[in-house]
Amino acid sequence: MFPGADEYDLPIEVDDAAVERLLDVTPADVDPAPALTFARNVFLPLTTACRYTCTYCSFYDVPGQASLMSPEEIRETLETGADAGCTEALFTFGDKPDARYEAIHAQLAEWGHDSILDYLYEACEIALDVGLLPHSNPGDLVESEFERLREVNASMGTMLETTADVAAHSGGRRKTPGQRLNTVRAAGAVGVPFTTGILVGIGETWRDRAESLLAIRALHERYGHVQEVIVQNVVPNERSDFEQPSVETMRRVVAMARVALPEEVSVQVPPNLSPTSHLLDCGVDDLGGVSPVTDDYINPDYKWPALRELEDLAGEAGVPLRERLPVYERFLAPRNDGQDREWVSDRVRAAIDAEDEAGRRYRACLAGDLPRSA
Repeated sequence: MFPGADEYDLPIEVDDAAVERLLDVTPADVDPAPALTFARNVFLPLTTACRYTCTYCSFYDVPGQASLMSPEEIRETLETGADAGCTEALFTFGDKPDARYEAIHAQLAEWGHDSILDYLYEACEIALDVGLLPHSNPGDLVESEFERLREVNASMGTMLETTADVAAHSGGRRKTPGQRLNTVRAAGAVGVPFTTGILVGIGETWRDRAESLLAIRALHERYGHVQEVIVQNVVPNERSDFEQPSVETMRRVVAMARVALPEEVSVQVPPNLSPTSHLLDCGVDDLGGVSPVTDDYINPDYKWPALRELEDLAGEAGVPLRERLPVYERFLAPRNDGQDREWVSDRVRAAIDAEDEAGRRYRACLAGDLPRSA
């Protein structure tokens, strides 16, 4: 049983024999992907408040220093992204601010919101109005929260990071693997196209990595909702004393991910953090969201590559580069698994089908017809 999992009814079984098989995987056991994909996004750090204090994270700010984007800032940033041809509005923030963040809660109340998730809903509505598809990474959620937010999100995500109990998550306000796994489960139960992933180099073992990948697979096999799994290496920053994993370590972990996951689930590496050119023959088929207009606010020291750099990566690998939407195309097809509703809400579907500039841009992306511009 994973740490903290006893608090939740988690339908996860990880077979020891499967773990052992995965531990034997090497890059030679996988084939390069036939194509690479990426999403063009605009990154919005809705708030830097977070209840957790993970020792590798430079994103969160302490109470009294945390920021909160205003509705005006949100709209202005989104409009800049739309003008630059983006299709995705990436909303990222720390897990729900706890009671220590008095100023954040006071500002939300002044703007008429009971919680950061209530404010996120409004921010996603602004994105849809501007002509961008929201993809939100709001941390740990339960089914009722996913149920509400799916109405205004094309897809959502939360990093599992690891199923291990690591010192990097230590402290009185700590993430637990059980809570994180329950978030991935809750997204599946509600039917949200979902992104998750593992973080490599925060004190986990090779067995922990294998178990984490197999736990994600088990949840996907039950719900069918995982669209991509990120294999992300930790990077040095002002708060982190973790060493960046070696290229050899990342090659092996990426290969393990490709073997562990079903074929329809993409394996993603972030091109601004990873030794990407050395990983493409290990099964990587997606480069994640890349922004032409905003920084990576979670890793501000590591700039996004330009589109021409992504094209160079794909060219060196001898494969085409294709732009995608934040929700993968297979989740836009009719469901045939007996569920009563589709993967995306009527509101998101209407945005994609709309006969306006944004709708035409979405459909051009799906058809592979978007113009190439840096």
